Amino acid sequence: MAALDPDIVLHPLGGKDRTLSEQLKLFHLLVVVLDPYTHESSWLLETSGRILTEFAGADVRPAFVLTCDDEGAREFLGPWTQTLMAFYDPDRTFVKAMGITEVPALVHVALDCSIMGKAEGWEPETWRPIVENLAAMMHWSRPTIPAAGDPVPYEGTKV
Repeated sequence: MAALDPDIVLHPLGGKDRTLSEQLKLFHLLVVVLDPYTHESSWLLETSGRILTEFAGADVRPAFVLTCDDEGAREFLGPWTQTLMAFYDPDRTFVKAMGITEVPALVHVALDCSIMGKAEGWEPETWRPIVENLAAMMHWSRPTIPAAGDPVPYEGTKV
């Protein structure tokens, strides 16, 4: 897959802005992209938090990417801001660079800034291979997708 510009600036909640290459110095990046102003993203918040948390101890930076400002991201994520890394992307620069046209989305970015896997909308059958591949690469346990209580598959909303 295509490589992302390593100089894209990411805006972490409660942290210093850093380039994508700085975020990828040691760890792969697994992100769930959500738009806090859509119902579809809110339906998947708990599920995506569960999936990301599964990789919290691996050599992976599991994180949310929110298409809003810092305040909107904090309000939407609530207690997840204490558990997982989150980036806000008000201009959708990072989202557009990843080629995402529909959210929610799941993206695995490797150390060389290449996109190893991408799925848009909530379709467990497209999210599962991405996390299974990452888990195999990291010699890590993989989350169950879908799990009891997860929403039924649905199309996302346009970015």
